[in-house]
Amino acid sequence: MSTSDHRSEMPIDESPVPQELGASGQQEENPWRLELGDWSTLQASAAPIRLEVFVHEQQVPLEEEIDAMDAVCVHAVAFDAQGCALATGRLLPDGHIGRMAVRKTVRAQGLGSAVLNALTQQARQKGFVEVVLSAQTHAKGFYLRHGFVPEGVEYLDANIPHILMRKML
Repeated sequence: MSTSDHRSEMPIDESPVPQELGASGQQEENPWRLELGDWSTLQASAAPIRLEVFVHEQQVPLEEEIDAMDAVCVHAVAFDAQGCALATGRLLPDGHIGRMAVRKTVRAQGLGSAVLNALTQQARQKGFVEVVLSAQTHAKGFYLRHGFVPEGVEYLDANIPHILMRKML
């Protein structure tokens, strides 16, 4: 996870954004809230998720995970109803999305989709015509479902196979 390529390392979840219907047949609101902000505001919530997922689960060296780019990114964090941080990601100033991570206990519930969609919307609002990310290859299907297209060949980052992916906005 080098700082120069702004990779999106984590398989977020493999489900689309859930469309839950209540007893009335109406779509219910998601049981979480999403917050966007800078690193100084969201570090205390985002950093523990990234350390849990990348450093502890995937054995990425700590010095490769937290980097100087955090200070210049827009961060997204999803919280449950009790205010517990569940998922995170970041948008770099050049339109790359990275550091996508969802806590293991809440994967496949649409949180990764919510974070990815929020960061993509931020990129649109900033005037980007595309977003780029470096996906772990086992998460490629997730990003394909969100309109990302693979580009080039697989490569290793932090000893984990990745593929560059791009989405036009």
